[in-house]
Amino acid sequence: MLKFRPHHFLCSLGFQGKGYSDEFTRNMQEVVDSLRERGDAGDATPIEVTIAADTLCMPCPHRRGEDCETSEKIKALDDAHAKSLGLKAGDIITWGEAKRRIAERISVEKHHEICAPCSWRSLGVCESALRKLKS
Repeated sequence: MLKFRPHHFLCSLGFQGKGYSDEFTRNMQEVVDSLRERGDAGDATPIEVTIAADTLCMPCPHRRGEDCETSEKIKALDDAHAKSLGLKAGDIITWGEAKRRIAERISVEKHHEICAPCSWRSLGVCESALRKLKS
């Protein structure tokens, strides 16, 4: 079963093949491909919500054990995303349900608010993915 921090649901939606390191990018690409390429099977993939290092964090060069060297920023992102998506640690939802919640609960304006601390936000990839999901 995949494990995602709350903010990684939107990160996975917007992922465009770039990352913090080659190993991180390969791992993220594998996870995202498994969710996108399997159609209905991808949508049925269960994901457990966690507030510790998750499936995507494992090869990240910023990971420090179960935490992150930018833990204050990550906590702010997780708290805002968890509140907006109605998630808490230990919840298990499918990728399809996550996409439904994102589409219903995250406007472009809300995305800019909850993703404000994210250094990737200015690239616009998550906003583009969000707009596509909503259309």
